[in-house]
Amino acid sequence: MAAAAGRWAARFRAAAVVSDLIAITLAVLVGLSLGLGTDIPEFGDVSPSVGLLSGVLMVCGLVVSRAWDPRILGHGSEEFSRLIRAVVTSAVTLGLLGLALEATAPRPWVFGLMPMAGALAAAGRLALRLWLYRLRKQGRCTVPMLAVGTIEAVTDLIIRTRRDTNRGWTVTGVCTPTGAANLGADGILGVPVVGDLDGVADAAREGGHRVVAVCPTPGWTPRRLHQLAWNLEDLAEAELVVDPGLMEVAGPRLHLDPVDGLPLLRLTRPTFTGVSWVTKHVVDRLGSALLLVVVAPLLIGIAIAVKLDGGPVLFRQTRVGRHGREFSMLKFRTMVVDAEQRLGDLRAGNEGAGPLFKLKHDPRVTRVGALLRRYSLDELPQLVNVLMGSMSLVGPRPPLPREVATYGRDAQRRLLVRPGLTGLWQISGRSDLSWEESVRLDLRYVENWNLALDALILWRTFGAVAGTRGAY
Repeated sequence: MAAAAGRWAARFRAAAVVSDLIAITLAVLVGLSLGLGTDIPEFGDVSPSVGLLSGVLMVCGLVVSRAWDPRILGHGSEEFSRLIRAVVTSAVTLGLLGLALEATAPRPWVFGLMPMAGALAAAGRLALRLWLYRLRKQGRCTVPMLAVGTIEAVTDLIIRTRRDTNRGWTVTGVCTPTGAANLGADGILGVPVVGDLDGVADAAREGGHRVVAVCPTPGWTPRRLHQLAWNLEDLAEAELVVDPGLMEVAGPRLHLDPVDGLPLLRLTRPTFTGVSWVTKHVVDRLGSALLLVVVAPLLIGIAIAVKLDGGPVLFRQTRVGRHGREFSMLKFRTMVVDAEQRLGDLRAGNEGAGPLFKLKHDPRVTRVGALLRRYSLDELPQLVNVLMGSMSLVGPRPPLPREVATYGRDAQRRLLVRPGLTGLWQISGRSDLSWEESVRLDLRYVENWNLALDALILWRTFGAVAGTRGAY
């Protein structure tokens, strides 16, 4: 399995290199076909092509920025950060060269063709990533992982890696403090126990694991972790990852502060102020206004269809927003007019999670309503809520007052931000999620909010809506 992982990783890296080179070549050919800066007279007899020079600079920028490092390809934002850094660095270099020579020929390349090459390269990387995600959902192109820790910690890690198929980590072996699973069990969730804490390095070597994940474990000292890191240095392909025990906290809130050689993780508070927060609200207002204009014909068509089905077009429901303030949330009506009165007769068959009421085949849903729910079109009027400021484009699921009445201290943190038209719950299964999973996803959003996360959720919402999973 390790050999197979090495082969697909090498092929994926080669595909990324080829994709970037094609993007650069296309941008250069477009520039040359337009006759932009075919030479720089200031160079004298050499007179090199600006297009060729820009292409070489971009390739050098990709190499220097380590944009083809296999460890960052196919996941995370670091891949695109390095790509952007390479494009910016090469463009600035060409611009400074033109400034030094008092040449105008590089300008179209610096401000047009090189950014275009970067955009094409990013699109190619995204296409490759989506292709990789599809393969990983089929159980292919995965990375074998050895999990080290208590049975409870390892179980949680196995569940999370199986849930996050895009990351590609597959736990294929486990090392526990006792070297065994629970009494009478052959393994943990179908994963064999291959050793105890003293045999981690040997188990990683014999099993060909490419990642060794160490979870918080009693008896696992910093010295043992250091020793394990030294032992894994003999395995060129093996990486060591450590779970710091900070659940659902990542990204910009985590900082590494070394003290006399001791690495300490500093956890900053989540921030809901500042430029980024203002930007989010501006994007909410402008984005909702623009979307309302774009989808206006669709809204009119849906309104007519709902009206012909009998009853009012819109359904208003009281929801709880930021800091516990209630507001009236708008939706297209998808149920019969007396749906609320018939609720009591259906509670015995509730399939919802926690305090939520859900039925996959709710008899109160109209034919038009079933279609609207399938593609989440019934939620489009919530763009008005976003425009008015009671909701956001991205945020936690807007709760009902009766749900909020059952909230514990952890769930109360969902109310620190405005509820969203979409969110992590929308792209992760919607009504198929358990109550605990829904709360966990909303808390993850609140704890790790940033503009990049909002952009990612908005992008993935289109696929989630088209897939219709969990929509009923």
